[in-house]
Amino acid sequence: MSEKVLEIRWHGRGGQGAKTAALMLAETVAQMGKYVQGFPEYGPERMGAPILAFNRISDEPIHIHSNVINPDIVIVLDATLLGEKVTAGVPEDGIYIVNTTKTPQEVRKKLNIKGGKIFTVDANQISLDTIGRVIPNTPLMGAFVKATGLMSYDEFIENVKGELEKKFKTKPEVIAGNIKAIERAYQEVKGE
Repeated sequence: MSEKVLEIRWHGRGGQGAKTAALMLAETVAQMGKYVQGFPEYGPERMGAPILAFNRISDEPIHIHSNVINPDIVIVLDATLLGEKVTAGVPEDGIYIVNTTKTPQEVRKKLNIKGGKIFTVDANQISLDTIGRVIPNTPLMGAFVKATGLMSYDEFIENVKGELEKKFKTKPEVIAGNIKAIERAYQEVKGE
């Protein structure tokens, strides 16, 4: 296999969990035997300020150590960030996964892109229903698994559960809520 590295860029606001999601995705994918990187872009980490986080996934060791400039996949945690920064460097066949109540067609029009694939899911509502507060990062991971087909859903859920258990071992309701959020987003994500 060629040394193809899948690159992902997360667009979010401080407090929405972009950094946490990128790191959890990295941990989960690493458990599946792949090489992976997950890291945020450090800047003014204020609540509500735009932030970026990144992942790289490969079957071979990854030798790149810089921000992701040309992502294959863009994950948007906050639809107010939809604009040219979201599409910057994305190839024509790029994949966009957006937390919004809008349809994929409406997002395509807003981003003014012809090619690629667009997936939308109301991760805010899903997280509110399942976790009890608006934190769209884990539902977007479920949408990511469905949109990309990169990994087995069952294996992904099992590994995420393991990661959540490390972090929230005294809070089983948090683990259950996050798993339910991933499951719902996986089922409800719409794409075109």
